[in-house]
Amino acid sequence: MKKTVLLVFIILLSLNINAQMRGGSQNNIPQSNREPTEQEIAKYEREAEERKEEYIANFLTTLEADDFQKQIIKLNINSFLEKKIALLKTRFEHHLDRDTAIKNLEDSHFLELKELISEADMGKIRELIKGDFNEKEVVKKKKKKRKKDKRKNNKD
Repeated sequence: MKKTVLLVFIILLSLNINAQMRGGSQNNIPQSNREPTEQEIAKYEREAEERKEEYIANFLTTLEADDFQKQIIKLNINSFLEKKIALLKTRFEHHLDRDTAIKNLEDSHFLELKELISEADMGKIRELIKGDFNEKEVVKKKKKKRKKDKRKNNKD
């Protein structure tokens, strides 16, 4: 009796270990050996452009500028991003050269905006350039405001 219980226990334990080892190898993501098609590239570029527009629109909601100033800021941000992408695609001898070129772009691109907008908005633009802009907070505030407006309209 002791031998059969021991034998059953060993069999169950070995099956469990075998299943865990087999399951671990199934979680690997298969690698594709094909290049993306023209349609996939166009779709990715279109989605990236839409995402960029959404990101900029969310950023503009945080500014205190009027609509005209926001349009100018939007154009400047778009041109900045295009120039930065062009710099990132350009081959440099050394990564420090690329970093220097990007730093010069960040320092010089928004100089003419300083006269048009407030210092607080310029600080927000600097945060955006550095990558410190937290879009999630803006989206949360938008959702709260929509819910609040919806509740208010439902009460009326």
